[in-house]
Amino acid sequence: MTIARRSLLATPALLLAGRASAQAAWPDRPLRFIVPFPPGSTPDTTGRAVAAHLSRAFGQPCVVENRAGAGGNIGTGLVAAATDGHVVGLTINGPLSTAKALYPDLPYDPARDIAVASLLVRAAQILVVHPDVPARDLAGFVAHARANPGKLSFGSVGAGSGGHLAMADLMARAGLDMVHVPYRGFPQATLDLVAGRIEAMIVASAAILPQVREARVRALAVTAERRIPQAPEVPTLAEAGFPDAASYAWNALIAPASMPADRIARLAEEAARALAEPQVRAVLDAGGFEVVASGPAEATRFVAAETARWSGLIARLGIKAEA
Repeated sequence: MTIARRSLLATPALLLAGRASAQAAWPDRPLRFIVPFPPGSTPDTTGRAVAAHLSRAFGQPCVVENRAGAGGNIGTGLVAAATDGHVVGLTINGPLSTAKALYPDLPYDPARDIAVASLLVRAAQILVVHPDVPARDLAGFVAHARANPGKLSFGSVGAGSGGHLAMADLMARAGLDMVHVPYRGFPQATLDLVAGRIEAMIVASAAILPQVREARVRALAVTAERRIPQAPEVPTLAEAGFPDAASYAWNALIAPASMPADRIARLAEEAARALAEPQVRAVLDAGGFEVVASGPAEATRFVAAETARWSGLIARLGIKAEA
């Protein structure tokens, strides 16, 4: 066989090797890791744990950018619109599963523009009230709210967020009328609850357990299917008379839909390794997070199911973004 013939035969193999090398080299520059909530928020805690591991695993800095606003839609939209292959992010319930139902002019389509790499963690939510609210249990709170229609307010991190919709669901089931006060992030909402500027909130357990333990707020019920080990004294909604109302706050690892599937899979694998690190797991467990670390297919199915459930509630109750 001539040298020329051998060279022609070798060319496809060299091209394949070159492509594999290029894929293996990704990322070849720093990654931007968008967290659509402020520093200190529960998504920020999870996001920074994952980003730190990605930096080590990829050998490139993975720089967290907190881009808060619009209940997480601003930062999530930045991920959806990215085109350079080096932007990933973390988001929560609202921007992925309910934003489209609430914002007809949303600049991104979650199902079309975002790839869900992994459902990272989920957390039970807790219904908490300011200590001045004269209620020691959920029944007492329902009675108090019914006696004061339109006078009590509750906080959330925005219309369509997990806490907002869980409270809207409870209000519909119990026949309550309360005022919704949206915030840019959990820290400010928590500060206002502790200060008594709002009376109630359904919030991820990780964001409020310290205040519960310090008796700065009172916990009335958890939204999980079972009592949580971090607050075993707090009954579930089902135990308090509201079956089939379980819900969770969750964090998902996302990327632009244009990102190749092999990179999405690798992100999911490395995120699972990050969440399995003992020091990370200890922080998450203490905060009330349950590690899920699913793969892309499972995460995508989960988000689709959440979208169907909560979009249906939004339509049924006529919930508006400005509510």
